[in-house]
Amino acid sequence: MNSSSALSVSHLFKSYGSLRAVNDLSFSVAPSTCFGVLGPNGAGKTTMMKTLYGKAEPDAHPDTRMEVFGFDPRRDQLRIKTLCGIVPQEDNLDVELNVEQNLRIFADFYAMPRKAAGDRIGYLLDFMELGEKRTARVRELSGGMKRRLIIARALLNDPALLILDEPTTGLDPQVRQLIWDKLRSLKREGVTILLTTHYMEEAFQIADTILIMDKGNRIMEGNPQRLLEEHLERNVLELMNVSRAERLAQLLDGVHTEASAERVLYFSSDLAVLQEAAARLEPGDGVLRQTNLEDLFLRATGRRLNELQ
Repeated sequence: MNSSSALSVSHLFKSYGSLRAVNDLSFSVAPSTCFGVLGPNGAGKTTMMKTLYGKAEPDAHPDTRMEVFGFDPRRDQLRIKTLCGIVPQEDNLDVELNVEQNLRIFADFYAMPRKAAGDRIGYLLDFMELGEKRTARVRELSGGMKRRLIIARALLNDPALLILDEPTTGLDPQVRQLIWDKLRSLKREGVTILLTTHYMEEAFQIADTILIMDKGNRIMEGNPQRLLEEHLERNVLELMNVSRAERLAQLLDGVHTEASAERVLYFSSDLAVLQEAAARLEPGDGVLRQTNLEDLFLRATGRRLNELQ
C-alpha cells in the first residue's frame, strides 16, 4: 500500500451470488485530488464505493488490501465514516423539515456542540449559495437546491474524503457549473474527492485522474487529457447522414472508422484529411470536431448497451 495515498485499493473483489460486480480492482488516490470513476450502468462503480466506507463487505481474498487514510474499511468502518462525507445518488432529505433542520439533525449525529454546529451550518449554506433558503422546507426546493443541500450535509463534519455518487444527474447546466466550482474550491482546501459520474464533461473538468470500469474490471486509468492523447486520434468527423459515407470512402480509406446504423465516425490526427472530407458534405450532414472523453469512453467500453442497462 502507498503511504502517500489518501485512499488505496489492491485486488478488490465483490460478488453477489454468481455475479462478479468488482473483479480484481486496484487503484490509489492522491490527497487533495479528485479521482473520477466512469463506467456503464452495472460496471461496479457504486459497489466499489460502498466497500470503501463499509456499506458493502468485499469478498474474502488473501490479496485484498484497502486503506482509507490508513484505516481498513473491513475493520475501521466507524472511524472511516467520521472522515468521510457521502453524497448518494438519490435525494434522501427529510421533506417535512426545513433546510437548517435537515443539517441540524446530522450535526447531532456527529455530536457537534450547538454553537459550532450553527456556525458550520451558516458557513456551508453560504458556501453552497443556500443562505436565503435557511428556513425553506425541502419540498419547496428545486432539484438543484436539494443536491446542493445534500452536498452541504456531506460537508458538515469537515471531511477529509468527499464521496460523490452521480452528484449532478438531472441538473441544469448552471447548477452543474456551480457545483463543479465548489468541488474545485474544496480540492484547493485539501479535500480528497472520489466521484462517480455519467457526465464525461464533468469528469474532464474536475477529475485529476479517471478510472474507466466495465463489468467490474479496470479498463484504463490516468489523467483525462493524457488518456485522450495516448488512446485517441485528435479529431473526428461525425457523419449523421450515413448515405453520404460512400462519397467519402476513397478519400478516407485507411482512416479509423466506427459505424452504426445512424452515424459514421472517422477518427484522424490529420485534420486536413478530415477537413477535405467535410467540404464534400452538405450542411447538416456532419460535424468536424476534436475528440473528447466520451469518444474515449465509448471506444473503451463499446457502443452497445450491456444487459444491465
